[in-house]
Amino acid sequence: QVQLVESGGGLVQVGDSLRLSCAASGRTISNVAIGWFRQAPGTEREFVAGINWSGGNTGYANFVKGRFTISRDNAKNTVFLQMNSLKPEDTAVYYCAARTGYLTEYAPRGWMYDYWGQGTQVTVSS
Repeated sequence: QVQLVESGGGLVQVGDSLRLSCAASGRTISNVAIGWFRQAPGTEREFVAGINWSGGNTGYANFVKGRFTISRDNAKNTVFLQMNSLKPEDTAVYYCAARTGYLTEYAPRGWMYDYWGQGTQVTVSS
């Protein structure tokens, strides 16, 4: 079992930055991939970014490339999402998810993940 807790969301202005954290407990996540997803009201959940077990492979949705950076600190059992140049369309609840197994790669599909956090709200005001 893995428990994931997101934090770091909030209300910011256009162009501001936020750093989201995804802290894991229950087991190490040093050998599993983590994905960040988001869901705005009335929309489907969408993939934002993913990182493989080692941190050596990352991927991003086109709409965040160049603005968001995913990273991990396996010693702290935590994954981060640095979000810069935020736009109003980035407003959503952001979730992290773990794709368990062994030495897993990230995937852009939510159904491929086994554990999810409760989400953290990000609101970007214009």
